[in-house]
Amino acid sequence: MRGNEMRGSLLRVCFGAIILMLSCTLARGQEPTAQPATMLAQADAVPDVRALADAIRSLQVQVQTLNSQVNELRTDEQRWHAEARELRSELELTRAQLASHPDALSYAESSTSPQKFLPPSANSNVNLSNPAETTQTASATTLEQRLAELEDNQDLLDAKINEQSQTKVESGSKYRVRLSGIVLLNLFDTRGPVDNADFPQLAVPPTFGNSSNAFAATIRQSQIGVEVFGPEIAGARTSANVKFDFAGGFADLPNGVSMGVVRLRTGTIRMDWANTSIIAGQDSLFFAPLIPTSLASIATPPLAYAGNLWSWTPQVRIEHRKDLSKGSSLLFQAGILDSLTGDIPVMQGYRAPTAGEQSGQPAYAGRIAWTHHLFERNFTAGVGAYYGRQNWEFGRDVDGWAATADVSLPLGRFFTVTGELYRGRAVGGLAGGVGQDILLSGAVTDATTTIRGLDSIGGWTQLKFKPTTKFEVNAALGVDNPFASELRRFPDTQYYYGYSISRNLSPFINFIYQVRSDVLFSAEFKRIQTYTLDSNFNAANQFGISIGYIF
Repeated sequence: MRGNEMRGSLLRVCFGAIILMLSCTLARGQEPTAQPATMLAQADAVPDVRALADAIRSLQVQVQTLNSQVNELRTDEQRWHAEARELRSELELTRAQLASHPDALSYAESSTSPQKFLPPSANSNVNLSNPAETTQTASATTLEQRLAELEDNQDLLDAKINEQSQTKVESGSKYRVRLSGIVLLNLFDTRGPVDNADFPQLAVPPTFGNSSNAFAATIRQSQIGVEVFGPEIAGARTSANVKFDFAGGFADLPNGVSMGVVRLRTGTIRMDWANTSIIAGQDSLFFAPLIPTSLASIATPPLAYAGNLWSWTPQVRIEHRKDLSKGSSLLFQAGILDSLTGDIPVMQGYRAPTAGEQSGQPAYAGRIAWTHHLFERNFTAGVGAYYGRQNWEFGRDVDGWAATADVSLPLGRFFTVTGELYRGRAVGGLAGGVGQDILLSGAVTDATTTIRGLDSIGGWTQLKFKPTTKFEVNAALGVDNPFASELRRFPDTQYYYGYSISRNLSPFINFIYQVRSDVLFSAEFKRIQTYTLDSNFNAANQFGISIGYIF
């Protein structure tokens, strides 16, 4: 645009010079035959013609100068376009880096727009006496400022990306590895005998060595996780993870209660496409996906054996997501699982197949969930199903099954209600029926003994109040009800606990405060009421304080 203005000025100067020369020529052509006096007058006009020639030569010099300035402007314009392309390329590279790191997307919104790197517009003021110098100075200053802004943004983005990349962990492969976990200290005061002092699930009858009052602490609920992010295969992002804790038992040594044994929790391999995922490994139950919020019991999920189905089970599943609208979607899940029945291993170091594995087939499960955006969060409702056959030899097969429902409902800005419900049979291996799986009319080794699955129903619900991102209060209630009528008809059943449990009820309330992004503090009160068949219930109360450091 500046080049067009300079060319217009040049044309106007040339046009004026031509008009002046034509006027002089016409004037001379209209004069009569020269007389002596006239010739004298022409002699006097010679200095004027010389002055006009000098003016024309001066105009030619100015035209040449303007031409050189126009050429310089064209060169500068080409350089500006090249710089703009380079800046656009840098910006696209930065955005590509951000796309591979979702946690840094907030920085992308504040990054500089590509339009800010375009050369100055044609409407800018130009000094006609020296337009090239004025334009070059202004453009150089503007580009330097914008380059400085881009460098500042790039440094900030690089720092954030490096933080998210977690390159401090070295791997045997070239792919990124992330180490994570929590160091968790639990202090608790328990009033009443329980099955496990660290994270109790049942209240039991008092016995010698299991008094009604106990104060203790443990760190064995701490967890360690390793996650690796691998290559892209067939258009899918690949990753894998494995998690451990220290709740696998105790060392057979003095003060062994403070020496928790390492235990495998979960480990999965994932392939994730845009809307479909394949997951293989040992994982929680995908058809009962919700877990109450608590720091007092993470080695075993809160409300386990009180309506909360759970197990870490080897499985292979596929998930597919389908968008229905801008804020609504469906999730389809289906898979096969190792058919675990809650059996205790016969001996350490030797694996015998469980009754479910002896059926010769895996367990099957599926779930459908609908999600809708509500109150700036997600409302999710899902239903699931499970089936697993058990073989107790001598032609005695038991069909285990469960139907589940789960919901996560935001109530306004601060409250959320979550919960699950199940109805099933022979699901003791999934913590249903208070861990009781089958009913026996005699010894399991006797071929004449009748075996059938125990029916049960249970569930749990939780109300979460979260006024800020750092503070929340959770109140929950869980209950599991094996069918007492069935328990009465099979009084000879031999249970892990030594007696029949007809109900287990457990409410709790806690508050969790996030002191920093990596430091947590929690206090919780929990009550447990466990009902023995046709007898009074056993009760226990526990108050605990938890301090966690996330890494």
